[in-house]
Amino acid sequence: MAMSSIQKIAIMTSGGDAPGMNAAIRASVRMAISKNLEVVGIIGGYSGILNDQYQPLQLRSVANIIQRGGTILKTARCAEFFKPEFRKIAADKLRAQGIDGIICIGGDGSFRGAHLLHQEHSIKAIGVPGTIDNDIFGTDYTIGFDTAVNTALDAIDRIRDTAASHDRLFIVEVMGRNSGFIAAEVGLAGGAEVIFAPEYLFPIDQAVNQIKSAMSKGKMSSIIITAEGQKSGRAYDLAEAIRKKSGFDARVCILGHVQRGGSPTAADRVLASRLGAGAVEALWSGETNCMIGMNGSKLVKVPFEFIYNNKKENPRELIDLAQILSL
Repeated sequence: MAMSSIQKIAIMTSGGDAPGMNAAIRASVRMAISKNLEVVGIIGGYSGILNDQYQPLQLRSVANIIQRGGTILKTARCAEFFKPEFRKIAADKLRAQGIDGIICIGGDGSFRGAHLLHQEHSIKAIGVPGTIDNDIFGTDYTIGFDTAVNTALDAIDRIRDTAASHDRLFIVEVMGRNSGFIAAEVGLAGGAEVIFAPEYLFPIDQAVNQIKSAMSKGKMSSIIITAEGQKSGRAYDLAEAIRKKSGFDARVCILGHVQRGGSPTAADRVLASRLGAGAVEALWSGETNCMIGMNGSKLVKVPFEFIYNNKKENPRELIDLAQILSL
């Protein structure tokens, strides 16, 4: 194989944090060092590029982080990066550091920044999907999703105990502004009677009928799962709507950012390790302007533009199945 033109790479995390990001950083660093590449970490996402926040990364820099949640490189959202003049500044700063390519661990918004750096300034960039929402087209799973689902499920199992003890209706709100992937999987795994997802607007009347049907069969407690939608606290609006329709007094539990934290599951650690190492391999072999994703058991390269022009569909069958099995 011919010598790669890549000699020095930068790794960054951007957007919302997700459990498993550290495992991806670790894998990228160690794979790069195995290829005799120099590695730096960008602290704080795209803002870190603009503010010259770089940290050399060695083998020991990523020791004992595979089990840690969050990201040792920090993360942030950077409004300046929407402006072309700031992207030019960033490209100039990357070149001044001698960086030949970047690995961006984040969601589709973060990938847009990497895509524009490549498109406008020929900066080599590879994306690694890291978001608990699992809403990135072109990959079956994203880093952090499995952990977020299991974190939420643990809480819901505990709430189920209280609901059963008091014969109560609980509405549990999970994260997911535009995506109901967490709600769908948690709802099915947690035995929810009704699941509200941004993609599928479940009528309140139908939800009330579902609960009444379960009660007529002797079920005295119920769990409703809802994704947060465009604003946190949607569960309170649902509780009030259900009270007006049925007279049921629903208790509300908003899980919030607890779903982002915690030690990543084994599945997320394995996924992150494979994706992080695969990103280095892609840069090394000359690939750019694409994401490393997972299709079945295989790594795949997905062009950034393909991600933007397609939408990942929430598996509606999970929501329908949960409704059937809850009776």
